[in-house]
Amino acid sequence: MQLTGKQKRFLRSKAHHLNPIFQVGKDGVNENMVKQVAEALEKRELIKVSILQNCLEEKEDVAEALAEGTDAYVVQIIGNTIVLYKESTENKEITLP
Repeated sequence: MQLTGKQKRFLRSKAHHLNPIFQVGKDGVNENMVKQVAEALEKRELIKVSILQNCLEEKEDVAEALAEGTDAYVVQIIGNTIVLYKESTENKEITLP
């Protein structure tokens, strides 16, 4: 399943007020980070990840690696910030239009 434009717009509006809770640095994306992001997505459903300037990977590659590793959707990549969404099984708060 892919997110529709309407759903992405809705999630972007929800994510606007969030602060990034993870930072990707020069080490890039590793197994531990993927596990932590997955746990955060289960609790919050919608998170922001910021990419530091010393990150050697492209931001699209970082977003793809996190999305694949956590089974989440990339809602938006804006500047050096990635917005990820994954429907929670236990803490469902966001209802998509």
